Amino acid sequence: MIVNSLIDTLYKAGRVDEAWKMFRRLKELKLDPTTVTYNTLLAGLGKEGKVQRALELFGSMTESGCPPNTVTFNTLLDSLCKNDAVDLALKMLSRMTMMNCSPDILTYNTIIYGLIKENRISYAFWFYHQMKKSLHPDHITLCTLLPGVVRYRRVDDAIKIIMEFVHQASLQTSREFWAELMECILIEADIEQAILFAERLVDSICQDDYVIIPLIRVLCKRNKPLDAQKLFDKFTKTLGIHPTMESYNCLMDGLLGHNVTEKAWDLFVEMKNAGCYPNIFTYNLLLDAHSKSRRFNELLELYNEMLCRGCKPNAITHNIIISSLVKSNKLDKALDLYYDLISGDFFPTPCTYGPLIDGLLKARRSEEAMKIFEEMLDYQCKPNCAIYNILINGFGKAGEVDIACDLFKRMVKKGIRPDLKSYTILVECMCMIGRVDDAMRYFEELKLTGIDPDTVSYNLMINGLGKSSRLEEALSLFSEMKKKGITPDLYTYNSLILHLGIAGMVDLAGQMYEELQLVGFQPNVFTYNALIRGHSMSGNKDRAFTVYEKMMTMGCSPNKGTYAQLPNKC
Repeated sequence: MIVNSLIDTLYKAGRVDEAWKMFRRLKELKLDPTTVTYNTLLAGLGKEGKVQRALELFGSMTESGCPPNTVTFNTLLDSLCKNDAVDLALKMLSRMTMMNCSPDILTYNTIIYGLIKENRISYAFWFYHQMKKSLHPDHITLCTLLPGVVRYRRVDDAIKIIMEFVHQASLQTSREFWAELMECILIEADIEQAILFAERLVDSICQDDYVIIPLIRVLCKRNKPLDAQKLFDKFTKTLGIHPTMESYNCLMDGLLGHNVTEKAWDLFVEMKNAGCYPNIFTYNLLLDAHSKSRRFNELLELYNEMLCRGCKPNAITHNIIISSLVKSNKLDKALDLYYDLISGDFFPTPCTYGPLIDGLLKARRSEEAMKIFEEMLDYQCKPNCAIYNILINGFGKAGEVDIACDLFKRMVKKGIRPDLKSYTILVECMCMIGRVDDAMRYFEELKLTGIDPDTVSYNLMINGLGKSSRLEEALSLFSEMKKKGITPDLYTYNSLILHLGIAGMVDLAGQMYEELQLVGFQPNVFTYNALIRGHSMSGNKDRAFTVYEKMMTMGCSPNKGTYAQLPNKC
């Protein structure tokens, strides 16, 4: 029925009022709603959390000559269970059976989900066994039930359920199933219980390394890469799992992501010795690690090894190499590689162009940078916000702020939304050349667009205002950032202390010095130098030397700037 499709389309498009308006117009159009019509509206109400209204609509179905079907009940049960009305869902299930509507696997899975959500594990377990009398559980049943069972430390029960499931006639369990199951368990259960379940699983029925991949990911996300490696070693060297490229890569990614590079390289060697040949993902991880640590000779050696092994580089590989060549001051080699690649079947990405444009701008080769930028579209590569930020930053830092502003306008005109970095760059560049009003305009525009300024952007603006002797505005911004919950850092305080001191407001500078310590910061040499300078400029030699003595007492070593600020004793 076309009307049903229209109501469904309107609801999915977020045009809820129009969907209901269409439903109410059915009588005018001399059309009768069908069960499908009601099911569509019930699903929408469920997603909105409007349980009472859904129940009222359900109650009106029979009056309209539309008896509910299994889909209707499943839709309503889903709404009830997701909105903490499981007891009502259980009553609705009884009503379902009384109306000769047969519960299906989705019905049972939904009720089990609701019971697990309310921590009614024993009831969910009983319900699961009731379901088995007439239906075979599916993988969704297990991914719904077992996380709760494991969370309540009933690992033996969980293993028994999984063994029964696997031994069902003609059931094939994929590697993805084991990974999904472990991911679901990790959402509900703590890591220790999940590991215990995985150990029992490996010991009894599954020797697939996809069981440990989610565990490795979670440990690495929790900043425990060494624990992830211990787990990997235990499962592969003690419990007998044969690691594949996927588990090696997962652990390597975690180790490198936490700068545990030596262990990652040991794993790379172990991987090759075990006869598990690295793929392009492996090499890209290691090439990127070399690039980030600026070990460019080792990077090229690894790249050559990769080619010798017949591993074909992809776009990510080429982008890493180009970026590394630029960072190692081999800009022309990077450009040669780029032109060589685009003459073949290589499709460049913004990550290809970013380092090249940045390198050219830093080398004061702005015309070439713009040429590369303009030819991006020739290779079906649309510039993004990051590319524009590189250009705006390059021209702005070179003093070409008008070009930087034009590029910003061009970006907006192209429909590319500036981000926090875009505005921060412009604020910094304007402050650098003393155009503080323009900087403030961009800073205010940033807030109007709905982007929250961060500590860095506030610091730039406060420092710019301070340099222009607009201390009242700087202090106002300082108060504003604290009210917004944006924490000032030591740079914020040092900047204010410096400019307050220069303006002769040394008492207020002293208050800032006290405040920074109260909030937990340790004054550094720049803090003390700013205080000494303020007192010296105000003609108060004694207080300047008192600050110097305090600095020494606190174990903060002076620098050349300290002695330059100290007044002559005579």
